[in-house]
Amino acid sequence: MTVGILLASDGVVDMIKGLHSYEVFGQTVWITTSHVCIAIVWLSLVIFSIIANKRLKHATEVPDGFQNVLELMVSLLDGIVEGSMGKHAKVFGNWICTIFCFILVSNLSGLVGLRPPTADYGTTLALALITFVCIHVVKVRHSTAKEIWIDKCSPMPPWLPLWMPINIISDIAVPISMSLRLFANVLSGTIIMGLVYGLLGKFAIVWPAALHVYFDIFSGAIQTYVFCMLTMTYINSSYGDN
Repeated sequence: MTVGILLASDGVVDMIKGLHSYEVFGQTVWITTSHVCIAIVWLSLVIFSIIANKRLKHATEVPDGFQNVLELMVSLLDGIVEGSMGKHAKVFGNWICTIFCFILVSNLSGLVGLRPPTADYGTTLALALITFVCIHVVKVRHSTAKEIWIDKCSPMPPWLPLWMPINIISDIAVPISMSLRLFANVLSGTIIMGLVYGLLGKFAIVWPAALHVYFDIFSGAIQTYVFCMLTMTYINSSYGDN
């Protein structure tokens, strides 16, 4: 069964296929190709983390090539988080680094023939909803009820909450806009690459490689950075001390 499908004139360009179904409380639930791709990305990151952990336990004073790569990755991600979140980097540093690695590897998975998990709105919405929860947990923990009320009434006075519905809608729009931005950019690249391969067929050798550099590597890295920067900006602003 095909759960979602996009068609070109000569066949299927992009699809999410149902691989296995089972019944849950009378509802049919499908295991799809997106779930399989997510599992592959997750297992790849877990295996890489285990190998990296073992290598760093036996790190040398003069690092070899792999140790150099690991130290560069850690210092780069730490620098991004600390530069954006300041003193709050210690709290959310691990989470930001985790979603950065997951989204980046997901976006790059098209290079090895997988359908990027981030081309599925269910994946990007889940990531954005976690960010949404983090924002408001921080807000509740570091603000009084009075401060939250004043913020929701702003720019009107707190005794005139006419602006509150608009502020609430703007809060709800945050995970929607974040998830749609990532999803739409990755999906558009996936569709374009599918169209190119469908049109060129067996002649798709050199030209698609250049397109992969843009859609999978350049665009994928940019969208990863944008999502993480928005996450850090929103969470940092919810502390109310900047």
